Amino acid sequence: MPQDALVIIPTYNELENLEPITSAVLDSLPRADVLIVDDNSPDGTGEKAAALAARNPRVHVLHREAKQGLGRAYLAGFDWALARPYRFIFEMDADFSHDPKRLPALIEAAEQGADLVLGSRYVQGGGTVNWGFSRQAISQCGSLYARTILGIPVRDLTGGFKCFRREVLEGIDLKTVQSVGYAFQVELTYRAIQRGFKVREIPILFEDRRVGQSKMSRKIFFEAATMVWKLRFAKK
Repeated sequence: MPQDALVIIPTYNELENLEPITSAVLDSLPRADVLIVDDNSPDGTGEKAAALAARNPRVHVLHREAKQGLGRAYLAGFDWALARPYRFIFEMDADFSHDPKRLPALIEAAEQGADLVLGSRYVQGGGTVNWGFSRQAISQCGSLYARTILGIPVRDLTGGFKCFRREVLEGIDLKTVQSVGYAFQVELTYRAIQRGFKVREIPILFEDRRVGQSKMSRKIFFEAATMVWKLRFAKK
C-alpha cells in the first residue's frame, strides 16, 4: 500500500540525532515516509542521510547547497512533497524536542476534519520539559504577542510540530512566503486561517534537545517580532 504521509525533518549539524529520530518516526507512523532536508551540514549529516536513504525506501533526502534558514528548508521540502501524492505532510524537529510518538495523534486529528493540526505546548495537557522560567516566559509571551497582533485564537503560534493536509499547502501560495526563521511557523498558520482552513491544536510535551546546539539567534528573534506586523497589515 503506498504511503500517504510524509514527515519532513530539516537538518543542520544533526549527525548524532539523525538515525535515532528517523527510526523513531518510521516506527511510530508506519504509513509515513521521511524526507530529510539537509543544508550542507559540515558535520556529515547529509552523508549520513544519504546512507539511510540507500538502506530504506521510506527514507528520502534533499541536499541543499547552503544554510538558508528553517523556512527555506521547509519550502523546499513542501515542493518535493507536493510533486508526489502524499495526503498529509508533517513538520518536525530532528532533535527529539518533538516526540515521534505523537505523530499518530496529529494525523488522527487531521482525519477527523482538521486541515492543519498543531502540536501545542499551551493548550490543556501540553507543556515543556527541561525549560527554565525565563525561556518559558519568552516563548509564551512570544505566542501571546503574535496572537494579539494577528487577532487569531491559536495559543501556540511559534511551534514547529505540524500536520498539513496537502490542500492547505496547495492553497496558501508558498511562493510568496516571506519568513526565513521561526516566524515562518507563525506565517503559515496565519495564512491557513486567512484562507478559511480549519486549525486544531492538540497537546504535546516539548522537551529540550537531547544533543547538539539550538539554532535560535537574535536575528531570528527580531524577524519573528517584526514579521507579525507585516502579516497584520499585508493586503489580503
